Amino acid sequence: MDIHDGVRLVDHYLQLCEDRQLDEAGRFLAPGARLVFPAGREYSSLEQMAAASTGTYRWVRKHRDRYLVGDAEGRISVTSLGRLYGQWHDGSPFDGIRYADVFVLDDWLIVEQHVYNDLAIAASLLNT
Repeated sequence: MDIHDGVRLVDHYLQLCEDRQLDEAGRFLAPGARLVFPAGREYSSLEQMAAASTGTYRWVRKHRDRYLVGDAEGRISVTSLGRLYGQWHDGSPFDGIRYADVFVLDDWLIVEQHVYNDLAIAASLLNT
């Protein structure tokens, strides 16, 4: 496989997560994969991650604007950069909230996913 196959793998995984096809998305995760979200929240499964997000918004999706790819020590890193869009719990839409998802792949499985975004900041501005 080519290093850029990592981009296709991550893009497909992200789409499956957005579509809440979590069983299928889970096949891209290595056993014991680390899923680390803002504020250091760490999840051991996609189901646990999805359940934790129910208090923030009704739904969210990603404009995946670009990818950065690297190779270090036999592991591939893929960073997805873009903007979140979706709907808050009160029904109002949001768009343009920046995010960065950093993935580490080993043997074509995701061993780490680190999520960074401004969703909490945007939510707090909504309530001011």
